Amino acid sequence: MSAERTPEGYLVPDVLAPGLTLVLVGTAPSQISARARAYYANPSNKFWASLFQAGITPRQFQPREYPELLALGVGLTDVAKRHSGVDAALPDEAWAPTELQEKIRTYAPRLVAFTSKRAASEATGVPTGRIPYGLQAGSFEGAEPWVLPSPSPLGHNHFQIGPWVALGERYRALRGS
Repeated sequence: MSAERTPEGYLVPDVLAPGLTLVLVGTAPSQISARARAYYANPSNKFWASLFQAGITPRQFQPREYPELLALGVGLTDVAKRHSGVDAALPDEAWAPTELQEKIRTYAPRLVAFTSKRAASEATGVPTGRIPYGLQAGSFEGAEPWVLPSPSPLGHNHFQIGPWVALGERYRALRGS
């Protein structure tokens, strides 16, 4: 059974608007997220807890509350919007870096944070082995780029909260809070 799609064919709708402070970019929705039509819906995913621990959200949101991030100046999207599943199993045509680049140019957030090295790699063409965590050099379509350890349960052995906390500090500084 496939999940209902948005008019653009997305499994989970974008949360984007002009004037955002931060846009968080994942790879693709997990099968659990696609079924729930909500970002980071796997109960074992550390995304929502990490946003709270980093001071980006005032409390730990539930996945279904994802639209409420807009009120905090935070947006959500993925590099692969029309496919779901484990990154390694996604077909080459799943990745849409040009579409992502256009969204970032259009909405012009101050910060863009990739929620994994794979998301950053697919968006930029830089191999994952050459991407450090944290603030990156240069810009991504005019936004200050960050790369975060994946909150996915599949990467829990490599997860570290430090880069999330550093992003939270930068986010709060830009928001004036």
